[in-house]
Amino acid sequence: MAAADNAAMSRDLLDRIDQRTRLAGHNRLALLLFRLGTRQLFGVNVFKVQEVLPRPGLFRLPQLPAAFAGAADVRGRTVPVLDLARVIGHETESGEPRYLVVTEFNRSVQGFLVSGVERIVNIAVEDIHPPPELGSETNYLTAVTRYQGELIQLIDVESVLADSAPRESDGITIAPLAVPANVQREVLVVDDSRVARNRIHWVLEQLGLSATLLSDGRQALEHLQAIAQSGTRPSDRYAMVISDIEMPAMDGYTLTTEIRRDPALNNMFVLLHTSLSGVFNQAMVERVGADDFVPKYSEQELADRIATRIAALA
Repeated sequence: MAAADNAAMSRDLLDRIDQRTRLAGHNRLALLLFRLGTRQLFGVNVFKVQEVLPRPGLFRLPQLPAAFAGAADVRGRTVPVLDLARVIGHETESGEPRYLVVTEFNRSVQGFLVSGVERIVNIAVEDIHPPPELGSETNYLTAVTRYQGELIQLIDVESVLADSAPRESDGITIAPLAVPANVQREVLVVDDSRVARNRIHWVLEQLGLSATLLSDGRQALEHLQAIAQSGTRPSDRYAMVISDIEMPAMDGYTLTTEIRRDPALNNMFVLLHTSLSGVFNQAMVERVGADDFVPKYSEQELADRIATRIAALA
């Protein structure tokens, strides 16, 4: 691809990312499609992408974990880089990956090497489905969908990064809460990323709380409605709902909106928890009716918000 074409693609990508913020709350997802050396298409949420560049030179940093291919100088900033095909175990017979996708999520910036970048597409969330259980590579898939008849596999970049640079919950110590007997000790956690679910569950365990873990908004809504139909108020079972925003089947914005629309559910406390950086704002929290928002991942900040909610119930 010529340099002029690369520059145009990068400018167009940034322009369209800006435009796609209008999708928030409409249960739609904008995906950047790319390939890893085969005909298989992969996708990542556009909101996590800063820019796409021709592969730059890489250099080693002593502190980088072994899984990283190196680091790149991107506009004067040192960005750690992962070879995506290699770290997810995707077999490819092509040569070296040619492009760097620079991403921002979980309060950090990192790059992923890919073989080719295709386009940005807009997919209805109800057309995005959980991945099949087909082997080790599917551990890094968060969902699958189709575009113009072609299968698209959505990469769980949170899991990729967590496995490549494991950490021990920032070394924090979270003290258990003194929960009165009349206060609910269970929390409904909704997130399609296994990493996110595990980390939230860990925080809840440290606080002395229990969790029900679900992987998408549709499951969560049906679960809450089933509880209500059984004659139990969901707010009597759960102290709160902690939900991701970007999920297959139903996103967190839509889940929150549906909870607020249902008289049997509308008193549920909803905390939105997302890896997206720089695109979420308090106005959107208020628009969909969420009670609170915490960006991923700060276990201490999440624990503090949960503790505040439990204290309010006492």
